[in-house]
Amino acid sequence: MRIDPKTTAVVSIDMHRGHLDPSVATLPLPAESCRRVIRAARELFEALRSRGVPVVHVVTSYRDPAESLSNPFWKAIAEDPAMKRSAASRHNMAGSPGTQVIPELLDSRDVIVDRKKRYDCFQGTDLDFVLQRKLGARTLVLTGVNTNSCVLCTAFEANARDYGVVVAADCVDTMDGPEMHEYALRNMAITVAWVLPNDELLRSLAPREEVGGKRGEQQRDP
Repeated sequence: MRIDPKTTAVVSIDMHRGHLDPSVATLPLPAESCRRVIRAARELFEALRSRGVPVVHVVTSYRDPAESLSNPFWKAIAEDPAMKRSAASRHNMAGSPGTQVIPELLDSRDVIVDRKKRYDCFQGTDLDFVLQRKLGARTLVLTGVNTNSCVLCTAFEANARDYGVVVAADCVDTMDGPEMHEYALRNMAITVAWVLPNDELLRSLAPREEVGGKRGEQQRDP
């Protein structure tokens, strides 16, 4: 495939301290996974920004626990020590450190969408408006946490909206373990998305002379 940087945007999913900073995280990845994902995402973001590709950070934020616990399944598992996600009732309350994007991944040119409340990044947010009307994006590069929930759900929803979807395999991971991570990548690769490591993704960027038009112009090809 060829990725046109003029019609592409990164969607950074929940790459906030609530998942990726073990010192404050309520739903953390293992510490080594945090370091690996942050390092890979920083390198990818810097490379893509240099080609004019914008980065949109989508951040989960709740006014109070009731906004999370209005989901019947999340309410049922709340505080159940047998469930890894039982701390969801305390996850990313508005104004808490967990809602802060990892500083190494943030740039003054980036856009922040900070009203996400469910796995789907489009649900109840203005992400689609930002991507289409502000950035003119037709292809999305997905990064973030968790591979088997928020990344997976967002990939399907983006595909349903006819975006070209690329999952940056080096820049996603899950608190639910390697088996669920690999399953989610395989699932997306055969149903809704190109799943590419950083080096292959960057090689797929069309050379400047092959693409035309200005940033924001609507084009059909990814």
